[in-house]
Amino acid sequence: MFHKEGGPSILIGVIFTVVVVLLADKFIDIYWLRMLVQIAALVILIIILQFFRNPKRIAIRNIEHVLAPVDGKVVVIEEVYEGEYFKDKRLQVSIFMSPINVHVTRYAMDGIIKFSKYHPGKFLVAWHPKASEENERTTVVIENDTFGAVLYRQIAGALARRIVNYAKEGMQVVQGTDAGFIKFGSRVDLFLPLGTPINVVLGQKAIGGKTIIATKA
Repeated sequence: MFHKEGGPSILIGVIFTVVVVLLADKFIDIYWLRMLVQIAALVILIIILQFFRNPKRIAIRNIEHVLAPVDGKVVVIEEVYEGEYFKDKRLQVSIFMSPINVHVTRYAMDGIIKFSKYHPGKFLVAWHPKASEENERTTVVIENDTFGAVLYRQIAGALARRIVNYAKEGMQVVQGTDAGFIKFGSRVDLFLPLGTPINVVLGQKAIGGKTIIATKA
């Protein structure tokens, strides 16, 4: 199953692969070279398909849990100053997505979208200290009665060239459902209230819509 945002890229990839395979078959007489070109085209198509896969997941909704918004590795757990929306200290949990991870963004909890903003920016590598402030990104705030306001930020990286965000202010959203997509990867930051019990550790693999990142204090 593939994400709808991958439609144009997948179509281009299929057309490219078919054209390369046919042209190589017609114009390259050296067998090993022809096979090498055709296999390379197929590998490129497989990579594109892999980027846009969207495994079906049914989140176990729980108002006392904040779930991972994306697949990837937990790379940051620290207290930081969040200066865009809260303008105070928050507990940040960041998940880095490698090129082989699923790149779908999912809502980490039930609630109402209080804030949603897109920021154009640079394409620094995702682990760069200033990526959260200078890269292309979206900032979304969800609020509910259990956790109050929780912010998540989709951040583009060196490869990512488009962030898709479905969250609109005033929307009522459901935990684990599709919140957007980061084409070709990067990272997502969560900003939680101070004192929120964290359920993951640095280096842990997170699964979007499944892994419990935090619980009610």
